[in-house]
Amino acid sequence: MTEEAKRLFFALDCPAVQRKAIAQWRGELGLRTGKPVPADNFHLTLLFLGAVPLAQINEVCEAAGQVRTPGEALRIPLDRLQVWHRPGVLSLAPEQAPPALLRLVYALEQAMLPFGFEETPREFRPHLTLARDYRAPEPESATPPEFFLRAERFALFESHKGRYRILQDWSLI
Repeated sequence: MTEEAKRLFFALDCPAVQRKAIAQWRGELGLRTGKPVPADNFHLTLLFLGAVPLAQINEVCEAAGQVRTPGEALRIPLDRLQVWHRPGVLSLAPEQAPPALLRLVYALEQAMLPFGFEETPREFRPHLTLARDYRAPEPESATPPEFFLRAERFALFESHKGRYRILQDWSLI
């Protein structure tokens, strides 16, 4: 018998006004391939945990609550459109990731080490996914992406049937 688990990840939520602006900009790209990510699911993943046993979720939250945060809101530029061909992802990413974001991710990785969720850690590449199953070159954009994701909190999300739900969040300030 397998223990019940939830599929979890830490992320920065994308504010509603920002979601709308990004979705509108994506619409102007006239994409002919891929599956657009619903605007309600826009976020910037910090650390993917995978299947977390229900019995461990409280401990994970306690450990996350001990993470040293930047002490200020994060402002992440989303100023580069990119295609990851192997996984088929179209995304917005920062040309240069803010050091405070990288420090937060490292602190989360360290806090989660005792749980042993991911055997082979992935290199952190900050991005906001616009479309999945994208199989074309980078689309031309009449207007370059000039978005900033502003985050005052980071959150533990549950992924369930294509929808994301915040289980708990913590202040960055």
